[in-house]
Amino acid sequence: MELARLGTSPIEVFNSIVGIFFTVAYFYQVIYAIWALFRGEVKLPDAKRNHSYAFVIAAHNEEAVIANLVESIKEQRYDGLIDCYVVADACTDDTAEVARRAGAIVWERNDLARRGKSWVLDFAFERLMRECPGRYEGFFIMDADNVIPPDYVSIMNKTFDQGFLVCTSYRNSKNFDSNWISAGYSLWFLRESRYLNNARMLLGTSCAISGSGWLVSESIIKGMNGWLFHTLTEDLQFSAFCSAHDIRIGYAPAEFFDEQPTDFKTSWTQRMRWSRGAYEVLFSYWRDLLRGIFKGRSFASFDMLMCMSPAMICTVLSVFVNIAYLIIGTASRGYIATQGELGSCVRSIVTTLVSSYFMFFIMGLITTITEWKHIHSKSRWRVIGNLFTFPIFELTYIPINVIALFKKVDWIPVKHDIAVDFDEVVSEGAS
Repeated sequence: MELARLGTSPIEVFNSIVGIFFTVAYFYQVIYAIWALFRGEVKLPDAKRNHSYAFVIAAHNEEAVIANLVESIKEQRYDGLIDCYVVADACTDDTAEVARRAGAIVWERNDLARRGKSWVLDFAFERLMRECPGRYEGFFIMDADNVIPPDYVSIMNKTFDQGFLVCTSYRNSKNFDSNWISAGYSLWFLRESRYLNNARMLLGTSCAISGSGWLVSESIIKGMNGWLFHTLTEDLQFSAFCSAHDIRIGYAPAEFFDEQPTDFKTSWTQRMRWSRGAYEVLFSYWRDLLRGIFKGRSFASFDMLMCMSPAMICTVLSVFVNIAYLIIGTASRGYIATQGELGSCVRSIVTTLVSSYFMFFIMGLITTITEWKHIHSKSRWRVIGNLFTFPIFELTYIPINVIALFKKVDWIPVKHDIAVDFDEVVSEGAS
Protein backbone atom coordinates (compact mmCIF):
# COMPACT_ATOMS: atom_id res chain seq x y z
CA MET A 1 0.00 0.00 0.00
CA GLU A 2 1.37 3.42 -0.92
CA LEU A 3 2.47 5.74 1.87
CA ALA A 4 0.26 8.49 0.50
CA ARG A 5 -2.82 6.30 0.84
CA LEU A 6 -1.85 5.68 4.45
CA GLY A 7 -1.73 9.42 4.99
CA THR A 8 2.01 9.36 5.81
CA SER A 9 4.53 11.03 3.52
CA PRO A 10 8.01 9.63 2.82
CA ILE A 11 9.65 12.58 4.58
CA GLU A 12 7.58 12.01 7.71
CA VAL A 13 8.57 8.33 7.71
CA PHE A 14 12.23 9.31 7.32
CA ASN A 15 12.06 11.81 10.18
CA SER A 16 10.34 9.25 12.41
CA ILE A 17 13.05 6.67 11.69
CA VAL A 18 15.81 9.19 12.51
CA GLY A 19 14.05 10.13 15.75
CA ILE A 20 13.67 6.49 16.79
CA PHE A 21 17.34 5.81 16.00
CA PHE A 22 18.49 8.70 18.19
CA THR A 23 16.32 7.59 21.07
CA VAL A 24 17.42 3.95 20.93
CA ALA A 25 21.09 4.62 20.18
CA TYR A 26 21.80 7.32 22.75
CA PHE A 27 19.46 6.65 25.63
CA TYR A 28 22.32 4.89 27.38
CA GLN A 29 24.11 8.24 27.72
CA VAL A 30 21.10 9.53 29.66
CA ILE A 31 21.62 6.58 32.00
CA TYR A 32 25.29 7.52 32.23
CA ALA A 33 24.40 11.09 33.21
CA ILE A 34 21.82 10.05 35.81
CA TRP A 35 24.17 7.46 37.31
CA ALA A 36 27.10 9.89 37.53
CA LEU A 37 24.86 12.65 38.87
CA PHE A 38 23.64 10.59 41.81
CA ARG A 39 26.69 8.42 42.45
CA GLY A 40 29.18 11.29 42.17
CA GLU A 41 32.86 10.84 41.53
CA VAL A 42 34.36 7.36 41.48
CA LYS A 43 36.12 6.39 44.73
CA LEU A 44 39.40 4.54 44.29
CA PRO A 45 41.03 2.25 46.87
CA ASP A 46 44.56 3.07 47.96
CA ALA A 47 47.24 1.52 45.78
CA LYS A 48 49.13 -1.44 47.20
CA ARG A 49 52.38 -0.21 45.71
CA ASN A 50 53.84 2.68 43.76
CA HIS A 51 54.64 1.72 40.20
CA SER A 52 57.40 3.14 38.00
CA TYR A 53 56.49 5.56 35.25
CA ALA A 54 57.90 7.66 32.42
CA PHE A 55 56.21 10.73 30.99
CA VAL A 56 56.41 10.92 27.18
CA ILE A 57 55.82 14.39 25.70
CA ALA A 58 55.70 15.28 22.03
CA ALA A 59 56.78 18.89 21.52
CA HIS A 60 56.95 20.89 18.29
CA ASN A 61 58.05 24.51 18.86
CA GLU A 62 56.69 24.61 22.41
CA GLU A 63 59.35 26.75 24.11
CA ALA A 64 56.68 28.99 25.66
CA VAL A 65 54.89 26.25 27.61
CA ILE A 66 57.07 23.14 27.93
CA ALA A 67 58.87 24.24 31.12
CA ASN A 68 55.62 24.55 33.08
CA LEU A 69 54.69 20.95 32.29
CA VAL A 70 58.14 19.54 33.06
CA GLU A 71 58.30 21.45 36.35
CA SER A 72 54.83 20.22 37.34
CA ILE A 73 56.02 16.65 36.70
CA LYS A 74 59.17 17.19 38.78
CA GLU A 75 57.01 18.51 41.64
CA GLN A 76 54.88 15.38 41.95
CA ARG A 77 54.27 14.13 45.50
CA TYR A 78 54.88 10.50 44.67
CA ASP A 79 57.16 7.98 46.34
CA GLY A 80 58.15 6.08 43.24
CA LEU A 81 60.18 6.33 40.03
CA ILE A 82 59.12 9.10 37.63
CA ASP A 83 61.19 10.14 34.62
CA CYS A 84 60.25 12.77 32.06
CA TYR A 85 61.08 12.45 28.35
CA VAL A 86 60.51 15.28 25.89
CA VAL A 87 60.81 14.55 22.18
CA ALA A 88 61.57 17.83 20.42
CA ASP A 89 60.03 17.09 17.03
CA ALA A 90 61.47 19.10 14.12
CA CYS A 91 61.71 22.19 16.30
CA THR A 92 62.99 25.50 15.01
CA ASP A 93 62.95 27.22 18.41
CA ASP A 94 64.53 26.55 21.83
CA THR A 95 62.08 23.83 22.97
CA ALA A 96 64.85 21.28 23.55
CA GLU A 97 67.03 23.59 25.64
CA VAL A 98 64.13 24.94 27.68
CA ALA A 99 62.98 21.39 28.45
CA ARG A 100 66.51 20.35 29.49
CA ARG A 101 66.84 23.30 31.83
CA ALA A 102 63.50 22.37 33.41
CA GLY A 103 64.79 18.86 34.15
CA ALA A 104 63.57 16.67 31.29
CA ILE A 105 65.46 14.03 29.34
CA VAL A 106 65.34 15.42 25.80
CA TRP A 107 65.52 13.53 22.52
CA GLU A 108 65.60 15.55 19.31
CA ARG A 109 63.93 14.21 16.19
CA ASN A 110 63.94 15.70 12.68
CA ASP A 111 61.93 13.36 10.48
CA LEU A 112 60.04 15.87 8.32
CA ALA A 113 58.30 13.12 6.34
CA ARG A 114 56.61 11.67 9.44
CA ARG A 115 55.79 14.59 11.70
CA GLY A 116 53.15 14.61 14.36
CA LYS A 117 52.32 13.11 17.72
CA SER A 118 51.67 9.54 16.60
CA TRP A 119 55.09 9.25 14.94
CA VAL A 120 56.75 10.83 17.96
CA LEU A 121 55.17 8.17 20.17
CA ASP A 122 56.40 5.46 17.82
CA PHE A 123 59.91 6.93 17.95
CA ALA A 124 59.87 7.33 21.74
CA PHE A 125 58.50 3.88 22.54
CA GLU A 126 60.96 2.16 20.22
CA ARG A 127 63.85 3.90 21.93
CA LEU A 128 62.51 3.32 25.44
CA MET A 129 62.00 -0.39 24.77
CA ARG A 130 65.51 -0.64 23.39
CA GLU A 131 67.42 1.52 25.87
CA CYS A 132 65.39 1.07 29.08
CA PRO A 133 63.83 -2.42 28.95
CA GLY A 134 61.84 -3.17 32.10
CA ARG A 135 62.60 0.15 33.78
CA TYR A 136 59.05 1.52 33.53
CA GLU A 137 55.74 -0.21 34.15
CA GLY A 138 53.70 2.48 32.48
CA PHE A 139 53.95 5.55 30.27
CA PHE A 140 52.05 8.81 30.73
CA ILE A 141 51.21 10.57 27.47
CA MET A 142 51.00 14.35 27.83
CA ASP A 143 50.97 17.30 25.44
CA ALA A 144 53.47 20.11 25.85
CA ASP A 145 50.81 22.65 26.86
CA ASN A 146 49.55 20.51 29.77
CA VAL A 147 50.04 21.21 33.46
CA ILE A 148 49.37 18.71 36.28
CA PRO A 149 48.79 19.17 40.03
CA PRO A 150 51.18 17.59 42.57
CA ASP A 151 48.90 14.60 43.30
CA TYR A 152 48.26 13.64 39.67
CA VAL A 153 50.50 10.58 39.51
CA SER A 154 49.45 9.26 42.93
CA ILE A 155 45.77 9.31 41.90
CA MET A 156 46.45 7.73 38.53
CA ASN A 157 48.54 5.08 40.26
CA LYS A 158 45.45 3.97 42.20
CA THR A 159 43.66 3.02 39.00
CA PHE A 160 46.73 1.50 37.38
CA ASP A 161 47.33 -0.58 40.52
CA GLN A 162 43.88 -2.18 40.08
CA GLY A 163 45.17 -3.90 36.95
CA PHE A 164 44.00 -1.53 34.19
CA LEU A 165 46.43 -1.59 31.28
CA VAL A 166 45.21 1.79 30.03
CA CYS A 167 43.94 4.67 32.22
CA THR A 168 42.58 8.10 31.44
CA SER A 169 42.05 11.14 33.66
CA TYR A 170 39.99 14.30 34.28
CA ARG A 171 40.57 16.83 31.52
CA ASN A 172 40.31 20.50 32.47
CA SER A 173 41.47 23.72 30.81
CA LYS A 174 44.00 26.44 31.54
CA ASN A 175 42.07 29.17 29.75
CA PHE A 176 38.35 28.67 30.22
CA ASP A 177 37.69 32.40 30.24
CA SER A 178 39.75 33.47 27.22
CA ASN A 179 36.58 33.63 25.10
CA TRP A 180 33.47 31.67 24.07
CA ILE A 181 35.53 29.27 21.95
CA SER A 182 37.92 28.18 24.71
CA ALA A 183 34.97 28.01 27.12
CA GLY A 184 33.08 25.76 24.71
CA TYR A 185 35.99 23.33 24.48
CA SER A 186 36.46 23.40 28.24
CA LEU A 187 32.87 22.60 29.12
CA TRP A 188 32.77 19.72 26.65
CA PHE A 189 35.88 18.13 28.18
CA LEU A 190 34.51 18.55 31.71
CA ARG A 191 31.31 16.84 30.61
CA GLU A 192 33.29 14.08 28.88
CA SER A 193 35.27 13.41 32.05
CA ARG A 194 32.41 13.47 34.55
CA TYR A 195 29.45 12.14 32.58
CA LEU A 196 31.13 9.73 30.20
CA ASN A 197 34.39 8.33 31.57
CA ASN A 198 33.47 8.69 35.25
CA ALA A 199 30.08 7.06 34.56
CA ARG A 200 31.69 4.26 32.59
CA MET A 201 34.05 3.55 35.46
CA LEU A 202 31.17 3.54 37.96
CA LEU A 203 29.20 1.10 35.79
CA GLY A 204 32.14 -1.19 35.10
CA THR A 205 32.46 -0.65 31.34
CA SER A 206 35.43 0.71 29.40
CA CYS A 207 36.39 4.38 29.11
CA ALA A 208 38.06 6.22 26.22
CA ILE A 209 41.23 8.26 26.04
CA SER A 210 41.13 11.78 24.63
CA GLY A 211 44.15 13.72 23.45
CA SER A 212 46.51 13.64 26.41
CA GLY A 213 46.41 12.85 30.10
CA TRP A 214 46.40 9.09 29.80
CA LEU A 215 48.54 6.16 30.86
CA VAL A 216 49.41 2.96 29.02
CA SER A 217 51.08 -0.14 30.42
CA GLU A 218 54.55 -1.14 29.26
CA SER A 219 53.11 -4.58 28.53
CA ILE A 220 50.74 -3.14 25.92
CA ILE A 221 53.54 -1.27 24.14
CA LYS A 222 55.81 -4.29 24.30
CA GLY A 223 53.06 -6.59 23.02
CA MET A 224 52.40 -4.32 20.04
CA ASN A 225 56.13 -3.84 19.46
CA GLY A 226 55.73 -0.07 19.46
CA TRP A 227 52.95 2.34 18.52
CA LEU A 228 50.68 1.28 15.66
CA PHE A 229 48.18 4.12 15.43
CA HIS A 230 48.76 6.82 12.84
CA THR A 231 45.40 8.22 11.81
CA LEU A 232 44.57 11.90 12.31
CA THR A 233 43.11 10.95 15.72
CA GLU A 234 45.44 8.34 17.17
CA ASP A 235 43.73 8.62 20.57
CA LEU A 236 40.33 7.61 19.19
CA GLN A 237 41.94 4.89 17.10
CA PHE A 238 43.65 3.43 20.17
CA SER A 239 40.38 3.59 22.14
CA ALA A 240 38.61 1.72 19.34
CA PHE A 241 41.41 -0.84 19.26
CA CYS A 242 41.05 -1.41 22.99
CA SER A 243 37.27 -1.82 22.74
CA ALA A 244 37.57 -4.21 19.81
CA HIS A 245 40.15 -6.32 21.68
CA ASP A 246 38.35 -6.25 25.03
CA ILE A 247 41.01 -4.14 26.76
CA ARG A 248 39.19 -2.20 29.44
CA ILE A 249 40.30 1.40 29.89
CA GLY A 250 40.08 2.70 33.46
CA TYR A 251 39.45 6.20 34.75
CA ALA A 252 40.94 8.17 37.61
CA PRO A 253 39.70 11.60 38.83
CA ALA A 254 43.23 12.96 38.46
CA GLU A 255 42.87 16.46 37.08
CA PHE A 256 45.13 17.94 34.42
CA PHE A 257 44.92 21.15 32.41
CA ASP A 258 45.50 21.92 28.77
CA GLU A 259 45.24 24.99 26.56
CA GLN A 260 42.25 25.50 24.26
CA PRO A 261 42.22 27.45 20.97
CA THR A 262 40.86 30.98 21.16
CA ASP A 263 40.26 31.90 17.52
CA PHE A 264 37.65 30.30 15.29
CA LYS A 265 40.01 29.59 12.39
CA THR A 266 42.33 27.50 14.57
CA SER A 267 39.35 25.79 16.19
CA TRP A 268 37.83 25.01 12.80
CA THR A 269 41.10 23.50 11.54
CA GLN A 270 41.60 21.42 14.68
CA ARG A 271 38.05 20.11 14.78
CA MET A 272 38.14 19.39 11.05
CA ARG A 273 41.08 17.08 11.78
CA TRP A 274 39.18 15.48 14.66
CA SER A 275 36.10 14.92 12.49
CA ARG A 276 38.05 13.53 9.56
CA GLY A 277 40.02 11.32 11.95
CA ALA A 278 36.79 10.04 13.51
CA TYR A 279 35.55 9.01 10.06
CA GLU A 280 38.84 7.21 9.36
CA VAL A 281 38.57 5.26 12.60
CA LEU A 282 34.87 4.52 12.06
CA PHE A 283 35.49 3.17 8.56
CA SER A 284 38.43 1.08 9.82
CA TYR A 285 36.94 -0.39 13.01
CA TRP A 286 33.16 -0.62 12.53
CA ARG A 287 33.34 -4.31 11.60
CA ASP A 288 35.45 -5.17 14.67
CA LEU A 289 33.14 -3.19 16.93
CA LEU A 290 30.02 -4.80 15.43
CA ARG A 291 31.53 -8.21 16.05
CA GLY A 292 32.13 -7.21 19.63
CA ILE A 293 28.50 -6.12 20.00
CA PHE A 294 26.93 -9.23 18.49
CA LYS A 295 29.24 -11.58 20.34
CA GLY A 296 28.18 -9.92 23.56
CA ARG A 297 31.83 -9.47 24.48
CA SER A 298 31.58 -5.92 25.72
CA PHE A 299 29.13 -3.03 25.90
CA ALA A 300 32.19 -0.84 25.25
CA SER A 301 32.07 -1.82 21.57
CA PHE A 302 28.58 -0.35 21.22
CA ASP A 303 29.54 2.71 23.24
CA MET A 304 32.62 3.35 21.12
CA LEU A 305 30.70 2.88 17.87
CA MET A 306 28.11 5.44 18.98
CA CYS A 307 30.83 7.93 19.92
CA MET A 308 32.39 7.89 16.45
CA SER A 309 30.15 10.38 14.67
CA PRO A 310 26.79 8.60 14.09
CA ALA A 311 24.90 11.30 15.99
CA MET A 312 26.37 14.15 13.98
CA ILE A 313 26.10 12.20 10.72
CA CYS A 314 22.41 11.59 11.36
CA THR A 315 21.85 15.23 12.32
CA VAL A 316 23.52 16.40 9.12
CA LEU A 317 21.63 13.78 7.09
CA SER A 318 18.30 14.77 8.62
CA VAL A 319 18.77 18.49 7.93
CA PHE A 320 20.00 18.00 4.37
CA VAL A 321 17.38 15.42 3.40
CA ASN A 322 14.64 17.74 4.62
CA ILE A 323 16.16 20.73 2.81
CA ALA A 324 16.50 18.68 -0.39
CA TYR A 325 12.93 17.43 -0.12
CA LEU A 326 11.76 20.99 0.46
CA ILE A 327 13.62 22.31 -2.60
CA ILE A 328 12.64 19.45 -4.90
CA GLY A 329 9.05 19.45 -3.69
CA THR A 330 8.74 23.16 -4.38
CA ALA A 331 10.51 23.27 -7.75
CA SER A 332 9.64 19.93 -9.31
CA ARG A 333 7.17 19.96 -12.18
CA GLY A 334 6.59 16.23 -12.08
CA TYR A 335 5.66 16.07 -8.43
CA ILE A 336 4.44 18.93 -6.28
CA ALA A 337 4.70 18.21 -2.57
CA THR A 338 1.67 19.01 -0.51
CA GLN A 339 1.65 21.98 1.82
CA GLY A 340 1.58 19.50 4.69
CA GLU A 341 4.76 17.78 3.48
CA LEU A 342 6.57 21.07 2.96
CA GLY A 343 5.47 22.18 6.41
CA SER A 344 6.76 18.89 7.81
CA CYS A 345 10.18 19.58 6.28
CA VAL A 346 10.38 23.05 7.76
CA ARG A 347 9.22 21.82 11.16
CA SER A 348 11.78 19.00 11.09
CA ILE A 349 14.69 21.34 10.30
CA VAL A 350 13.68 23.86 12.93
CA THR A 351 12.93 21.14 15.49
CA THR A 352 16.32 19.47 14.89
CA LEU A 353 18.26 22.69 15.40
CA VAL A 354 16.20 23.94 18.34
CA SER A 355 16.16 20.59 20.12
CA SER A 356 19.93 20.24 19.57
CA TYR A 357 20.48 23.70 21.06
CA PHE A 358 18.27 22.83 24.02
CA MET A 359 19.99 19.47 24.54
CA PHE A 360 23.44 21.09 24.61
CA PHE A 361 22.14 23.84 26.90
CA ILE A 362 20.86 21.30 29.44
CA MET A 363 24.07 19.31 29.09
CA GLY A 364 26.12 22.44 29.72
CA LEU A 365 23.93 23.58 32.62
CA ILE A 366 24.21 20.27 34.48
CA THR A 367 27.96 20.11 33.88
CA THR A 368 28.48 23.72 34.99
CA ILE A 369 26.54 23.20 38.22
CA THR A 370 28.21 19.93 39.23
CA GLU A 371 31.73 20.90 38.07
CA TRP A 372 31.61 24.49 39.33
CA LYS A 373 34.64 24.04 41.58
CA HIS A 374 36.68 22.80 38.60
CA ILE A 375 35.95 25.85 36.44
CA HIS A 376 38.78 28.31 37.03
CA SER A 377 37.75 31.64 35.59
CA LYS A 378 38.37 35.28 36.45
CA SER A 379 34.84 36.13 35.38
CA ARG A 380 31.80 34.17 36.55
CA TRP A 381 29.84 36.04 33.88
CA ARG A 382 31.91 34.15 31.33
CA VAL A 383 30.79 30.91 32.95
CA ILE A 384 27.13 31.95 32.84
CA GLY A 385 27.36 33.30 29.31
CA ASN A 386 28.96 30.08 28.16
CA LEU A 387 25.72 28.24 28.88
CA PHE A 388 24.21 30.08 25.91
CA THR A 389 27.23 30.03 23.57
CA PHE A 390 28.19 26.41 24.28
CA PRO A 391 25.30 25.02 22.17
CA ILE A 392 26.31 27.31 19.30
CA PHE A 393 29.89 26.08 19.57
CA GLU A 394 28.69 22.47 19.37
CA LEU A 395 26.33 23.17 16.45
CA THR A 396 29.26 24.47 14.40
CA TYR A 397 30.25 20.81 14.17
CA ILE A 398 27.46 20.37 11.59
CA PRO A 399 29.28 22.12 8.70
CA ILE A 400 32.61 20.79 9.95
CA ASN A 401 31.37 17.20 9.77
CA VAL A 402 29.89 17.73 6.31
CA ILE A 403 33.11 19.18 4.88
CA ALA A 404 35.29 16.59 6.66
CA LEU A 405 33.52 13.82 4.73
CA PHE A 406 34.94 15.12 1.46
CA LYS A 407 37.99 17.26 2.29
CA LYS A 408 41.53 15.93 2.57
CA VAL A 409 42.83 16.98 5.99
CA ASP A 410 46.44 17.11 7.15
CA TRP A 411 47.90 17.45 10.62
CA ILE A 412 48.68 21.09 11.41
CA PRO A 413 50.29 22.00 14.76
CA VAL A 414 48.37 24.31 17.10
CA LYS A 415 50.37 27.14 18.61
CA HIS A 416 50.41 27.30 22.44
CA ASP A 417 51.50 30.39 24.33
CA ILE A 418 49.65 30.47 27.67
CA ALA A 419 52.54 29.87 30.06
CA VAL A 420 51.07 29.34 33.54
CA ASP A 421 51.82 26.89 36.30
CA PHE A 422 49.31 24.90 38.34
CA ASP A 423 49.01 27.47 41.14
CA GLU A 424 48.27 30.25 38.64
CA VAL A 425 45.58 28.17 36.92
CA VAL A 426 43.63 27.33 40.08
CA SER A 427 44.06 30.73 41.73
CA GLU A 428 42.60 33.00 39.06
CA GLY A 429 42.42 31.38 35.65
CA ALA A 430 44.34 32.47 32.57
CA SER A 431 43.43 34.97 29.89
